Amino acid sequence: MSLSKFESMLKTNDVYFFDATEFEDIIQHYLNIGKHSLAKKALELGLDQHPNSIALKLLKVEIFIFEDSIEAAVKLINEIEAVEPHNDEVFIQKATILSKHKKHKEAIDILKQSLEFVQDPVDVWGMIGMEYLYLDDYDNARLNFAKCIDVDYEDYSSLYNIVYCFEMQEDYEESIRFLTSYIDRNPYSEVAWHQLGKQYYETQKFEKALQAFDYAVLIDETFIGGYLEKAKTLEQLGLFEKAIENYLVTLELDDPTAYAYVRIGECYERLEAPGTAIEYYKKAVYEDPLLDKAWLQLTNLYYEAENYHKAIYYINKALQIDETNIMYWRKYADINIKLSFYEETVKAFQNCIDLGDIDIEIYIALADVLLFTGEFKDALEVLLKAKKVYKEFAEIEYRLFGLFMIDDKEEYAFLHLKNALSIDYKSHTVLEQLFPSLFKEEKVKEFISKFEI
Repeated sequence: MSLSKFESMLKTNDVYFFDATEFEDIIQHYLNIGKHSLAKKALELGLDQHPNSIALKLLKVEIFIFEDSIEAAVKLINEIEAVEPHNDEVFIQKATILSKHKKHKEAIDILKQSLEFVQDPVDVWGMIGMEYLYLDDYDNARLNFAKCIDVDYEDYSSLYNIVYCFEMQEDYEESIRFLTSYIDRNPYSEVAWHQLGKQYYETQKFEKALQAFDYAVLIDETFIGGYLEKAKTLEQLGLFEKAIENYLVTLELDDPTAYAYVRIGECYERLEAPGTAIEYYKKAVYEDPLLDKAWLQLTNLYYEAENYHKAIYYINKALQIDETNIMYWRKYADINIKLSFYEETVKAFQNCIDLGDIDIEIYIALADVLLFTGEFKDALEVLLKAKKVYKEFAEIEYRLFGLFMIDDKEEYAFLHLKNALSIDYKSHTVLEQLFPSLFKEEKVKEFISKFEI
Protein backbone atom coordinates (compact mmCIF):
# COMPACT_ATOMS: atom_id res chain seq x y z
CA MET A 1 0.00 0.00 0.00
CA SER A 2 2.75 2.47 0.99
CA LEU A 3 4.74 1.55 -2.16
CA SER A 4 1.85 2.37 -4.52
CA LYS A 5 1.21 5.55 -2.53
CA PHE A 6 4.89 6.54 -2.89
CA GLU A 7 4.93 5.89 -6.64
CA SER A 8 1.68 7.86 -7.02
CA MET A 9 3.35 10.74 -5.17
CA LEU A 10 6.28 10.69 -7.62
CA LYS A 11 3.93 10.90 -10.59
CA THR A 12 1.90 13.84 -9.20
CA ASN A 13 4.74 15.75 -7.48
CA ASP A 14 2.56 15.88 -4.37
CA VAL A 15 4.23 15.28 -1.01
CA TYR A 16 2.71 12.62 1.24
CA PHE A 17 3.74 11.75 4.74
CA PHE A 18 5.17 8.30 5.52
CA ASP A 19 6.50 7.11 8.82
CA ALA A 20 10.16 6.06 9.00
CA THR A 21 9.36 2.35 8.90
CA GLU A 22 7.38 2.78 5.69
CA PHE A 23 10.32 4.60 4.10
CA GLU A 24 12.63 1.77 5.18
CA ASP A 25 10.39 -0.79 3.48
CA ILE A 26 10.14 1.30 0.32
CA ILE A 27 13.93 1.87 0.13
CA GLN A 28 14.68 -1.79 0.83
CA HIS A 29 12.23 -2.85 -1.89
CA TYR A 30 13.96 -0.70 -4.50
CA LEU A 31 17.41 -1.87 -3.40
CA ASN A 32 16.31 -5.49 -3.65
CA ILE A 33 15.10 -5.06 -7.25
CA GLY A 34 18.13 -3.00 -8.27
CA LYS A 35 16.37 0.35 -8.73
CA HIS A 36 18.95 2.41 -6.88
CA SER A 37 17.87 5.79 -8.24
CA LEU A 38 14.38 5.28 -6.80
CA ALA A 39 15.88 4.00 -3.55
CA LYS A 40 17.96 7.18 -3.29
CA LYS A 41 14.92 9.32 -4.07
CA ALA A 42 12.91 7.61 -1.33
CA LEU A 43 15.85 7.97 1.09
CA GLU A 44 16.14 11.70 0.36
CA LEU A 45 12.43 12.24 1.03
CA GLY A 46 12.58 9.97 4.07
CA LEU A 47 15.41 11.95 5.67
CA ASP A 48 13.60 15.19 4.87
CA GLN A 49 10.64 13.96 6.91
CA HIS A 50 12.66 12.03 9.53
CA PRO A 51 16.10 13.68 9.75
CA ASN A 52 17.02 11.87 12.98
CA SER A 53 16.07 8.35 11.86
CA ILE A 54 19.06 6.10 12.54
CA ALA A 55 17.57 3.32 10.39
CA LEU A 56 17.33 5.63 7.37
CA LYS A 57 20.86 6.92 7.93
CA LEU A 58 22.10 3.33 8.03
CA LEU A 59 20.43 2.72 4.68
CA LYS A 60 22.25 5.79 3.39
CA VAL A 61 25.52 4.21 4.56
CA GLU A 62 24.58 1.04 2.67
CA ILE A 63 24.03 3.04 -0.51
CA PHE A 64 27.33 4.91 -0.03
CA ILE A 65 29.14 1.57 0.28
CA PHE A 66 27.39 0.20 -2.83
CA GLU A 67 28.50 3.29 -4.77
CA ASP A 68 32.06 2.99 -3.41
CA SER A 69 31.70 6.34 -1.66
CA ILE A 70 33.66 4.92 1.25
CA GLU A 71 34.78 8.22 2.80
CA ALA A 72 31.18 9.46 2.98
CA ALA A 73 30.10 6.10 4.43
CA VAL A 74 32.80 6.22 7.13
CA LYS A 75 31.91 9.80 8.07
CA LEU A 76 28.20 8.97 8.40
CA ILE A 77 28.76 5.72 10.29
CA ASN A 78 30.93 7.59 12.80
CA GLU A 79 28.11 10.11 13.35
CA ILE A 80 25.62 7.26 13.90
CA GLU A 81 27.99 5.44 16.26
CA ALA A 82 28.31 8.57 18.42
CA VAL A 83 24.54 8.48 18.95
CA GLU A 84 24.01 4.69 19.14
CA PRO A 85 27.35 3.01 19.86
CA HIS A 86 25.77 -0.44 20.38
CA ASN A 87 23.57 -0.51 17.31
CA ASP A 88 24.27 -3.89 15.72
CA GLU A 89 23.87 -2.46 12.21
CA VAL A 90 26.68 0.00 12.94
CA PHE A 91 29.04 -2.91 13.58
CA ILE A 92 27.92 -4.67 10.42
CA GLN A 93 28.39 -1.61 8.21
CA LYS A 94 31.81 -0.89 9.75
CA ALA A 95 32.80 -4.48 9.03
CA THR A 96 31.53 -4.15 5.46
CA ILE A 97 33.68 -1.06 4.93
CA LEU A 98 36.75 -2.81 6.37
CA SER A 99 36.10 -5.81 4.12
CA LYS A 100 35.91 -3.50 1.10
CA HIS A 101 39.41 -2.33 2.03
CA LYS A 102 40.52 -6.00 2.30
CA LYS A 103 41.03 -5.57 6.06
CA HIS A 104 39.38 -8.91 6.75
CA LYS A 105 40.94 -9.58 10.16
CA GLU A 106 39.75 -6.18 11.43
CA ALA A 107 36.30 -6.88 9.96
CA ILE A 108 36.18 -10.19 11.87
CA ASP A 109 37.09 -8.42 15.12
CA ILE A 110 34.26 -5.89 14.63
CA LEU A 111 31.74 -8.61 13.80
CA LYS A 112 32.73 -10.62 16.87
CA GLN A 113 32.14 -7.51 19.00
CA SER A 114 28.67 -7.14 17.48
CA LEU A 115 27.68 -10.59 18.76
CA GLU A 116 27.29 -9.05 22.23
CA PHE A 117 24.49 -6.80 20.97
CA VAL A 118 22.67 -8.57 18.14
CA GLN A 119 19.46 -10.42 18.82
CA ASP A 120 19.87 -12.87 15.93
CA PRO A 121 23.55 -13.79 15.42
CA VAL A 122 23.03 -15.99 12.34
CA ASP A 123 23.71 -13.25 9.78
CA VAL A 124 26.81 -12.19 11.69
CA TRP A 125 28.16 -15.76 11.79
CA GLY A 126 27.64 -15.94 8.04
CA MET A 127 29.54 -12.68 7.54
CA ILE A 128 32.38 -13.88 9.77
CA GLY A 129 32.51 -17.10 7.75
CA MET A 130 32.84 -15.09 4.52
CA GLU A 131 35.65 -12.96 5.96
CA TYR A 132 37.54 -16.13 6.90
CA LEU A 133 36.97 -17.38 3.35
CA TYR A 134 38.64 -14.24 2.02
CA LEU A 135 41.62 -15.12 4.22
CA ASP A 136 41.64 -18.73 2.95
CA ASP A 137 41.12 -19.82 6.55
CA TYR A 138 38.78 -22.67 5.69
CA ASP A 139 38.66 -24.27 9.13
CA ASN A 140 37.37 -21.13 10.87
CA ALA A 141 35.09 -20.31 7.95
CA ARG A 142 33.54 -23.74 8.18
CA LEU A 143 33.00 -23.46 11.94
CA ASN A 144 31.02 -20.24 11.53
CA PHE A 145 28.90 -21.55 8.68
CA ALA A 146 28.20 -24.65 10.78
CA LYS A 147 26.75 -22.42 13.52
CA CYS A 148 24.31 -21.01 10.95
CA ILE A 149 23.17 -24.50 9.99
CA ASP A 150 22.70 -25.50 13.63
CA VAL A 151 20.12 -22.70 13.87
CA ASP A 152 18.53 -23.19 10.43
CA TYR A 153 18.85 -26.52 8.65
CA GLU A 154 17.45 -24.96 5.47
CA ASP A 155 20.35 -22.48 5.27
CA TYR A 156 21.67 -23.91 2.00
CA SER A 157 24.00 -20.98 1.41
CA SER A 158 25.95 -21.98 4.51
CA LEU A 159 25.78 -25.64 3.49
CA TYR A 160 27.31 -24.84 0.09
CA ASN A 161 30.02 -22.77 1.80
CA ILE A 162 30.95 -25.61 4.16
CA VAL A 163 31.26 -28.03 1.25
CA TYR A 164 33.27 -25.41 -0.65
CA CYS A 165 35.72 -25.21 2.28
CA PHE A 166 36.21 -28.98 2.24
CA GLU A 167 36.71 -28.92 -1.53
CA MET A 168 39.33 -26.16 -1.32
CA GLN A 169 41.19 -28.33 1.19
CA GLU A 170 40.62 -31.34 -1.10
CA ASP A 171 39.24 -33.17 1.92
CA TYR A 172 36.46 -35.03 0.15
CA GLU A 173 36.24 -37.81 2.72
CA GLU A 174 35.56 -35.34 5.52
CA SER A 175 33.05 -33.58 3.29
CA ILE A 176 31.27 -36.91 2.77
CA ARG A 177 31.18 -37.51 6.53
CA PHE A 178 29.74 -34.04 7.15
CA LEU A 179 27.06 -34.39 4.47
CA THR A 180 26.14 -37.89 5.64
CA SER A 181 25.69 -36.54 9.18
CA TYR A 182 23.62 -33.64 7.84
CA ILE A 183 21.39 -36.02 5.87
CA ASP A 184 20.85 -38.18 8.97
CA ARG A 185 19.17 -35.14 10.54
CA ASN A 186 17.61 -33.74 7.37
CA PRO A 187 17.01 -36.76 5.09
CA TYR A 188 14.71 -34.98 2.63
CA SER A 189 17.21 -32.34 1.56
CA GLU A 190 17.71 -32.75 -2.18
CA VAL A 191 20.51 -30.16 -1.99
CA ALA A 192 22.47 -32.25 0.53
CA TRP A 193 22.02 -35.45 -1.49
CA HIS A 194 23.16 -33.57 -4.59
CA GLN A 195 26.28 -32.29 -2.83
CA LEU A 196 27.00 -35.75 -1.42
CA GLY A 197 26.79 -37.20 -4.91
CA LYS A 198 29.28 -34.62 -6.18
CA GLN A 199 31.76 -35.59 -3.45
CA TYR A 200 31.43 -39.27 -4.34
CA TYR A 201 31.89 -38.34 -8.00
CA GLU A 202 35.11 -36.46 -7.18
CA THR A 203 36.45 -39.54 -5.39
CA GLN A 204 35.39 -41.74 -8.35
CA LYS A 205 32.88 -43.70 -6.27
CA PHE A 206 30.41 -43.56 -9.11
CA GLU A 207 27.95 -46.18 -7.84
CA LYS A 208 27.52 -44.27 -4.57
CA ALA A 209 27.33 -40.97 -6.48
CA LEU A 210 24.55 -42.39 -8.65
CA GLN A 211 22.62 -43.49 -5.57
CA ALA A 212 22.90 -40.01 -4.05
CA PHE A 213 21.72 -38.29 -7.24
CA ASP A 214 18.84 -40.77 -7.45
CA TYR A 215 17.69 -39.63 -4.00
CA ALA A 216 18.07 -35.96 -4.99
CA VAL A 217 15.75 -36.25 -8.01
CA LEU A 218 13.38 -38.55 -6.12
CA ILE A 219 12.89 -35.82 -3.50
CA ASP A 220 12.55 -33.10 -6.13
CA GLU A 221 11.53 -34.36 -9.56
CA THR A 222 12.24 -30.93 -11.07
CA PHE A 223 15.82 -30.71 -9.77
CA ILE A 224 17.76 -30.03 -12.99
CA GLY A 225 21.16 -30.07 -11.30
CA GLY A 226 20.42 -33.52 -9.92
CA TYR A 227 19.57 -34.92 -13.36
CA LEU A 228 22.69 -33.35 -14.93
CA GLU A 229 25.02 -34.83 -12.32
CA LYS A 230 23.22 -38.17 -12.52
CA ALA A 231 23.70 -38.20 -16.29
CA LYS A 232 27.41 -37.41 -15.98
CA THR A 233 27.77 -40.26 -13.48
CA LEU A 234 25.96 -42.68 -15.79
CA GLU A 235 28.47 -41.71 -18.49
CA GLN A 236 31.32 -42.65 -16.16
CA LEU A 237 29.63 -46.02 -15.60
CA GLY A 238 29.36 -46.56 -19.35
CA LEU A 239 25.55 -46.38 -19.28
CA PHE A 240 25.25 -43.93 -22.15
CA GLU A 241 21.63 -44.61 -23.10
CA LYS A 242 20.50 -43.94 -19.52
CA ALA A 243 22.70 -40.84 -19.43
CA ILE A 244 20.94 -39.54 -22.55
CA GLU A 245 17.55 -40.13 -20.90
CA ASN A 246 18.57 -37.92 -17.96
CA TYR A 247 19.98 -35.19 -20.15
CA LEU A 248 16.70 -35.19 -22.07
CA VAL A 249 14.80 -34.74 -18.79
CA THR A 250 16.71 -31.49 -18.19
CA LEU A 251 15.64 -30.26 -21.64
CA GLU A 252 12.01 -30.96 -20.73
CA LEU A 253 12.26 -29.19 -17.37
CA ASP A 254 13.78 -25.97 -18.66
CA ASP A 255 14.86 -24.19 -21.80
CA PRO A 256 17.32 -26.32 -23.80
CA THR A 257 21.01 -25.71 -23.14
CA ALA A 258 23.97 -26.12 -25.45
CA TYR A 259 25.78 -27.96 -22.63
CA ALA A 260 23.14 -30.71 -22.48
CA TYR A 261 23.09 -31.06 -26.26
CA VAL A 262 26.89 -31.47 -26.35
CA ARG A 263 26.81 -34.12 -23.62
CA ILE A 264 24.08 -36.00 -25.48
CA GLY A 265 26.16 -35.79 -28.66
CA GLU A 266 29.18 -37.22 -26.84
CA CYS A 267 27.05 -40.09 -25.53
CA TYR A 268 25.89 -40.92 -29.05
CA GLU A 269 29.52 -40.88 -30.19
CA ARG A 270 30.32 -43.44 -27.51
CA LEU A 271 27.36 -45.49 -28.74
CA GLU A 272 28.91 -45.33 -32.23
CA ALA A 273 26.05 -43.30 -33.67
CA PRO A 274 27.94 -40.39 -35.28
CA GLY A 275 24.97 -39.25 -37.36
CA THR A 276 22.81 -38.70 -34.28
CA ALA A 277 25.76 -37.10 -32.47
CA ILE A 278 26.06 -34.59 -35.31
CA GLU A 279 22.35 -33.73 -34.96
CA TYR A 280 22.83 -32.84 -31.29
CA TYR A 281 26.06 -30.91 -31.85
CA LYS A 282 24.21 -28.84 -34.46
CA LYS A 283 21.47 -28.18 -31.90
CA ALA A 284 24.19 -27.08 -29.45
CA VAL A 285 25.67 -24.50 -31.82
CA TYR A 286 22.17 -23.28 -32.68
CA GLU A 287 21.57 -22.62 -28.96
CA ASP A 288 25.02 -21.14 -28.43
CA PRO A 289 26.90 -20.17 -31.61
CA LEU A 290 29.92 -19.18 -29.49
CA LEU A 291 30.37 -22.68 -28.04
CA ASP A 292 33.62 -23.53 -29.81
CA LYS A 293 33.77 -27.01 -28.27
CA ALA A 294 30.66 -28.03 -30.21
CA TRP A 295 32.13 -26.69 -33.47
CA LEU A 296 35.25 -28.78 -32.76
CA GLN A 297 33.16 -31.91 -32.14
CA LEU A 298 31.48 -31.39 -35.51
CA THR A 299 34.89 -30.90 -37.10
CA ASN A 300 36.19 -34.16 -35.66
CA LEU A 301 33.21 -36.22 -36.78
CA TYR A 302 33.36 -34.91 -40.34
CA TYR A 303 37.14 -35.40 -40.36
CA GLU A 304 36.72 -39.03 -39.30
CA ALA A 305 34.12 -39.44 -42.05
CA GLU A 306 36.71 -38.02 -44.51
CA ASN A 307 34.36 -35.15 -45.35
CA TYR A 308 37.17 -32.61 -45.23
CA HIS A 309 35.27 -29.74 -46.84
CA LYS A 310 32.69 -29.75 -44.04
CA ALA A 311 35.45 -30.31 -41.48
CA ILE A 312 37.28 -27.18 -42.65
CA TYR A 313 34.04 -25.20 -42.49
CA TYR A 314 33.45 -26.17 -38.85
CA ILE A 315 37.03 -25.71 -37.66
CA ASN A 316 36.91 -22.21 -39.15
CA LYS A 317 33.86 -21.56 -36.96
CA ALA A 318 35.83 -22.62 -33.88
CA LEU A 319 38.80 -20.44 -34.87
CA GLN A 320 36.54 -17.41 -35.34
CA ILE A 321 35.60 -17.80 -31.67
CA ASP A 322 39.08 -18.56 -30.32
CA GLU A 323 41.91 -17.82 -32.72
CA THR A 324 44.53 -18.38 -29.99
CA ASN A 325 43.63 -22.04 -29.46
CA ILE A 326 46.61 -24.15 -30.54
CA MET A 327 44.57 -27.35 -30.76
CA TYR A 328 42.25 -25.71 -33.28
CA TRP A 329 45.17 -24.59 -35.45
CA ARG A 330 46.61 -28.11 -35.37
CA LYS A 331 43.31 -29.53 -36.54
CA TYR A 332 43.08 -26.78 -39.19
CA ALA A 333 46.53 -27.81 -40.46
CA ASP A 334 45.60 -31.53 -40.55
CA ILE A 335 42.48 -30.84 -42.61
CA ASN A 336 44.29 -28.56 -45.04
CA ILE A 337 46.91 -31.23 -45.63
CA LYS A 338 44.09 -33.64 -46.54
CA LEU A 339 42.73 -31.00 -48.94
CA SER A 340 46.22 -30.28 -50.37
CA PHE A 341 45.90 -26.63 -49.32
CA TYR A 342 49.56 -26.28 -48.42
CA GLU A 343 49.70 -22.51 -48.08
CA GLU A 344 46.98 -22.65 -45.41
CA THR A 345 48.77 -25.57 -43.75
CA VAL A 346 51.97 -23.53 -43.45
CA LYS A 347 49.98 -20.64 -41.99
CA ALA A 348 48.40 -22.96 -39.42
CA PHE A 349 51.67 -24.53 -38.26
CA GLN A 350 53.33 -21.11 -38.10
CA ASN A 351 50.47 -19.85 -35.94
CA CYS A 352 50.98 -22.81 -33.60
CA ILE A 353 54.64 -21.85 -33.16
CA ASP A 354 53.81 -18.15 -32.74
CA LEU A 355 51.30 -19.13 -30.01
CA GLY A 356 53.99 -21.03 -28.11
CA ASP A 357 53.46 -24.56 -29.40
CA ILE A 358 57.05 -25.69 -29.87
CA ASP A 359 56.46 -29.44 -29.97
CA ILE A 360 58.96 -31.12 -32.26
CA GLU A 361 56.14 -32.57 -34.38
CA ILE A 362 54.99 -29.04 -35.29
CA TYR A 363 58.46 -28.01 -36.49
CA ILE A 364 58.87 -31.27 -38.42
CA ALA A 365 55.42 -31.07 -40.02
CA LEU A 366 55.96 -27.44 -41.05
CA ALA A 367 59.39 -28.21 -42.50
CA ASP A 368 58.01 -31.20 -44.44
CA VAL A 369 55.23 -29.13 -46.01
CA LEU A 370 57.72 -26.44 -47.02
CA LEU A 371 60.02 -29.13 -48.39
CA PHE A 372 57.16 -30.69 -50.37
CA THR A 373 56.24 -27.31 -51.90
CA GLY A 374 59.86 -26.57 -52.79
CA GLU A 375 60.32 -23.79 -50.22
CA PHE A 376 63.74 -25.16 -49.26
CA LYS A 377 65.15 -22.02 -47.64
CA ASP A 378 62.06 -21.60 -45.46
CA ALA A 379 62.21 -25.28 -44.49
CA LEU A 380 65.87 -24.89 -43.56
CA GLU A 381 65.12 -21.83 -41.46
CA VAL A 382 62.39 -23.68 -39.57
CA LEU A 383 64.65 -26.65 -38.84
CA LEU A 384 67.50 -24.45 -37.63
CA LYS A 385 65.07 -22.79 -35.21
CA ALA A 386 63.93 -26.23 -34.07
CA LYS A 387 67.54 -27.31 -33.54
CA LYS A 388 68.00 -24.51 -30.98
CA VAL A 389 65.31 -26.18 -28.88
CA TYR A 390 65.93 -29.83 -29.76
CA LYS A 391 69.70 -30.09 -30.01
CA GLU A 392 70.04 -33.88 -30.32
CA PHE A 393 67.11 -34.97 -32.45
CA ALA A 394 67.67 -37.33 -35.39
CA GLU A 395 64.54 -36.28 -37.30
CA ILE A 396 65.91 -32.73 -37.53
CA GLU A 397 69.42 -33.82 -38.45
CA TYR A 398 68.31 -36.06 -41.34
CA ARG A 399 66.27 -33.24 -42.82
CA LEU A 400 69.12 -30.75 -42.42
CA PHE A 401 71.35 -33.18 -44.30
CA GLY A 402 68.94 -33.27 -47.24
CA LEU A 403 68.41 -29.53 -47.34
CA PHE A 404 72.10 -28.68 -47.14
CA MET A 405 72.75 -31.15 -49.97
CA ILE A 406 70.10 -29.39 -52.06
CA ASP A 407 71.84 -26.10 -51.21
CA ASP A 408 75.21 -27.57 -52.39
CA LYS A 409 76.73 -27.37 -48.91
CA GLU A 410 77.97 -30.92 -48.74
CA GLU A 411 80.33 -30.45 -45.83
CA TYR A 412 77.54 -29.14 -43.60
CA ALA A 413 75.21 -31.81 -44.93
CA PHE A 414 77.38 -34.80 -44.02
CA LEU A 415 78.09 -33.30 -40.60
CA HIS A 416 74.33 -33.40 -39.93
CA LEU A 417 74.04 -36.90 -41.41
CA LYS A 418 76.76 -38.07 -39.04
CA ASN A 419 74.89 -36.52 -36.09
CA ALA A 420 71.64 -38.15 -37.20
CA LEU A 421 73.11 -41.62 -37.62
CA SER A 422 74.86 -41.33 -34.26
CA ILE A 423 71.62 -40.40 -32.52
CA ASP A 424 69.28 -42.89 -34.23
CA TYR A 425 70.58 -45.07 -37.06
CA LYS A 426 67.25 -46.83 -37.67
CA SER A 427 65.50 -43.59 -38.56
CA HIS A 428 67.68 -43.10 -41.65
CA THR A 429 64.79 -44.52 -43.72
CA VAL A 430 63.27 -41.04 -43.52
CA LEU A 431 65.80 -40.03 -46.17
CA GLU A 432 64.30 -42.53 -48.61
CA GLN A 433 60.87 -40.97 -48.06
CA LEU A 434 61.90 -37.29 -48.23
CA PHE A 435 65.00 -37.32 -50.42
CA PRO A 436 64.78 -40.50 -52.57
CA SER A 437 67.36 -39.39 -55.16
CA LEU A 438 69.91 -38.52 -52.47
CA PHE A 439 69.28 -41.82 -50.70
CA LYS A 440 70.27 -43.70 -53.87
CA GLU A 441 73.64 -41.96 -54.22
CA GLU A 442 76.56 -44.33 -53.62
CA LYS A 443 78.50 -41.94 -51.37
CA VAL A 444 75.42 -41.52 -49.17
CA LYS A 445 74.82 -45.29 -48.99
CA GLU A 446 78.48 -45.86 -48.19
CA PHE A 447 78.45 -43.19 -45.45
CA ILE A 448 75.33 -44.70 -43.87
CA SER A 449 76.80 -48.23 -44.01
CA LYS A 450 79.68 -47.15 -41.76
CA PHE A 451 77.19 -46.69 -38.91
CA GLU A 452 75.40 -50.00 -39.44
CA ILE A 453 75.61 -52.21 -36.38
